[in-house]
This record gives sequence, C-alpha cells and structure tokens, in this order.
Amino acid sequence: MREREVSRFGRPPDPRFWSMNRSLAVDGWLAPYDIRQSVAHVGGLHRLGVLDDAEFELLRDGLQQVADEVAEDRFAFVEADEDIHMAIERRLGEIVGPTAGKLHTARSRNDQVATDLAMAVMEHSELAQRQIVSLMTRILEVAQAHRDWAMPGYTHLQRAQPVYLGHHLMTWFWMLVRDFERFGQTRRAASVMPLGSGALAGLNWELDRDALAEELGFASVSMNSLDGVSNRDFALDYLAAAAICSMHLSRLGSEIVLWSSSEFGFCRLDEAFTSGSSIMPQKQNPDSAEILRSKSPGLAQAFAGLAGVMHALPLTYNKDLQEDKRPVAEAIATIEGSLELATGMLESIEFDREALEEASSDEMLAATEIADLLVRKGMPFREAHGIVGDLVRECVSRGISLSGLERSDLAERSELLDDEFFEVLGQASWLESKVSAGGTSLSSLDSQMHAAAALLSELSN
Repeated sequence: MREREVSRFGRPPDPRFWSMNRSLAVDGWLAPYDIRQSVAHVGGLHRLGVLDDAEFELLRDGLQQVADEVAEDRFAFVEADEDIHMAIERRLGEIVGPTAGKLHTARSRNDQVATDLAMAVMEHSELAQRQIVSLMTRILEVAQAHRDWAMPGYTHLQRAQPVYLGHHLMTWFWMLVRDFERFGQTRRAASVMPLGSGALAGLNWELDRDALAEELGFASVSMNSLDGVSNRDFALDYLAAAAICSMHLSRLGSEIVLWSSSEFGFCRLDEAFTSGSSIMPQKQNPDSAEILRSKSPGLAQAFAGLAGVMHALPLTYNKDLQEDKRPVAEAIATIEGSLELATGMLESIEFDREALEEASSDEMLAATEIADLLVRKGMPFREAHGIVGDLVRECVSRGISLSGLERSDLAERSELLDDEFFEVLGQASWLESKVSAGGTSLSSLDSQMHAAAALLSELSN
C-alpha cells in the first residue's frame, strides 16, 4: 500500500480505492519512454544549474541502470508503486539515494504522462508506416504477377463486370496509401511536446523546452500549458488511424475468406496460415483472414471509448485520463500484429487462374458493354439500359446465354442490334474497353502500377 505524503495525508488509501487507482497494469509499457524522458529532463536540470556535474552523472547513470533492468525484465515492482512513473523514481532512489528526489524538479506527473504517451504514439506511428510500406510492396508484387488474370468484379456480392486480378489487388494498395498518410498525420500531431507545462500553469523554472523537444524527437513544444497537460487528440488520431487501417485489412480478410471457399475456389492460403477442425479432418479454415476481419470492431470501439472519456472533460488533468493508455496499448498490438499477418498471408497465397477465368466468362457480365454499344449508335443510355435488361430477362427465362439469342430476338428490341452484338460478347473486349484512367484495361493498369512503384520508392526513402 502506498504511503501518502506526510504533509497532506494522515491515512493510507483505502484498498478499494487503491485497487482501482493503481495503474501499473495499463501504463507499465511506457517505462522505456519515461526513462528516456527522464534522462533528457536530467540534462535540462543540469543546464539550469539545479544539478551539479556529479549529481547529473549520478542520476543519468542510475537511470541507465533502471533502463537495463526494464529491458532485461529484471525490474521489480512493489505494492506501493502507484504507476510506472513513481515506480521508476522509487527504484532510482534505491540506486542513487536522496538525489533521486531532484528528478521531479520542474516536472509534474501531468506533463510527464502526456509526454510519455506522445513519445509512444510518435514511435508506433512510424512503425505502422514501415509495416504499411512492406504490405504495399507485397501487394504490388502479387498484383504484377497476376496482372492479366481475368476475374469477375462484384457489386452487392453479385457478379457485375470483369476486371483483371491485378487491378482488384491494387485496390488494397491505394487503401494503404491513405493509411500511411493518416499515421503520418498522427506522428505530426503527437510531435508537440507537453513537457514543461507542469501540473497545468507552467513552471517556475526557465527550462529549455526547445532543447528537450529536439532531444526527444518532438518537432515543437505546446504553446499553452493547460492544453499541454490535457491534450489527448494525438491518441485519438492514432486510434482512428488504426481503426481505419484495420477496417481496410478486414475487407481484405473478408474477400480471402470468400475466395478460398469451395463455392468460389479463387485462391488457396498456405497451410501455415490456416487451421483445421477439431472433428472434421477435411477442413482447412482461413483463420488468418478471419482474424484480420475480426479485429476491426475492437479498434473502432477503442476510439469511441477514448472519445467518450474525453467528452465534456473539464480542464485540465482529471483521473479520467488514466483511461487513455489501455486503448492505445491494445491498438498498437492489434494493428501491428494485423499488418504483419496480412503481409505474411500474401507472401504465400496462390490463385486459381482457371476458376477465375471461368467465373469471369459469364456473358451476363457483358450487359453494360451491349448498352454502351447502343449508346455509341445514338440511343440514350436509359433507353439502352432498358432494352438490354429486357434481353437479360429473356435469357434467364429461357435458360440461355446472351449469345444464344436469335437475330430475330435482337431485331424485336431495336434495329440497332445487329451482328456487332455478338462481336461485343468476345470476353477480351469487356476488359480492354475500360480505357479511362484508373480503369481495368491493361494500359491503365500498367500506368497505375508504374505510379504505385514510384510512390513506394518515395515512401521507402
């Protein structure tokens, strides 16, 4: 049980309060950031003259010993440790003696906690960006290898128009570009250093905040001390970026679940990314893809949860802000694990060209092409749409394909439907007719892949 300061409290905290107030379970992961911040702060105190040379070296070396214990999982917590910040200061005192008490000069736990969390968000935003680049690289490689494999595209999970598999795969590339940008914005939002804001009103010491910010990797310092200790927007930014990225990965996972089913048969996951059934020996379940799909709601809830904590919270620091660390820690583990999983899954996935081509050869997918043929001959699109829809209905009722229609069937609908109707049904024309920038034709796809490769080269530098 923590011993309270003699100057204010005469009784220890009630165990029922202490069990809820003690936050080591949610902030212990911040230890490396807290130590790095403390080392920088010791340097700032030395420059101020608060610490002489001997004290500076003593505290710096003591903090290094604490860092080693944390890194080697030798750090021993005690019941009186309220949080990771007090635990580190307590251990430092055991190593260096009373001089450890000078560490907290010109610093409050309020700006200390906010700075630790901002450092973590900066670091893990950069890591997410590196992982995203790795996944984007793999997606481009898979798309290039399957550049001209025909497959059906879908709306409402109904076959709609044919596309190339390479074009479909590139969809996820561009989703991840936006995720990369969001994590970059999160990194910039977190790079405003709160340290030096004190408890809320600033410091009685002219601490060189700019020097500390540079040492700790921040781009600037907070301009308002009240905002410095109470701001958690950067944490919300991280949770939002992670939630949206996970949503994109869930869509990738969902399609792979569908495509790997017997009903589709478009792809096969490597056995290393699947699992079996406890009672059905024949099963090979796409669990890795299902995991990607399942993680998204939790991250969305994490964002909503922290937004709820911040909602209507009066300035400045409130104990409610203790709830900012768990969702960020869990989001970090989830999105980083998901990005690694998705990259590994795509390293060994195999596609079935024959199954893809068979599914994309359905002549009903040419319905839009026939409508556009009539438009090129002068018919308004809405009228053409109705005529082709009537032809499709006729085929469905008779159980035949579009090419099974007689010329008399076409003439009944429009004199503009002639032998060119049957020429349009040649499958290659469906894919290569999409000549607009960003479309599925090979010329457009090659331009897209060239732009993607150039962007990857830029992002990797």
